[in-house]
Amino acid sequence: MAKYFDVHPENPQRRVIGNVVESIRSGALIAYPTDSCFALGCQAGNREGIARIRSIRQLDERHHFTLVCRDFAQLGQLVYVDNNVFRAIKAATPGSYTFILPATKEVPRQLLHPKKKTVGVRIPDHVVVQALLDELGEPLLSSTLLLPDEEEPLTQGWEIKERLDHVVDAVVDSGDCGTEPTTVIDFSGGEAEIVRKGAGDTAPFE
Repeated sequence: MAKYFDVHPENPQRRVIGNVVESIRSGALIAYPTDSCFALGCQAGNREGIARIRSIRQLDERHHFTLVCRDFAQLGQLVYVDNNVFRAIKAATPGSYTFILPATKEVPRQLLHPKKKTVGVRIPDHVVVQALLDELGEPLLSSTLLLPDEEEPLTQGWEIKERLDHVVDAVVDSGDCGTEPTTVIDFSGGEAEIVRKGAGDTAPFE
């Protein structure tokens, strides 16, 4: 049965955030809100957590996982970014975007696209996620909480608790969050390629 953490959306309680992070460090798979929609998250080195995300979402090996970062400094350790891409990403973050880029050696191999050796990265504009990332001190491995055969992600904490009670370890709820997944921009070829139109405005990348 999943733990349920009720977090204040503007002033996240330190004790509750600490308990969530303790669960993550203990190997938990969590469902948590972001500035786009709910996501599944675990530590980047949590092989079992990664396998469980693949199972819940029925993902194949070509799926791009996302490393959710606190800031640009953390993001820069995980992916290779040239000057033009740096400026484009810097202008769009924090925000509802996921960027696909070539990964550095800091990224565990099981997270990489098998052929391209790329990974997704993002810096969310969400108070609760930033509090979690501050406390965790490392990126959080994530994937949109979009169930197989459903067109829209789950957006209500209580519904997620009800439906995924036996497949996730914790649900973090801070009230309303977004209802659209992130906009995905692939920079791995040097130029911006819009892979998915979502919550982030695509105009700067067109």
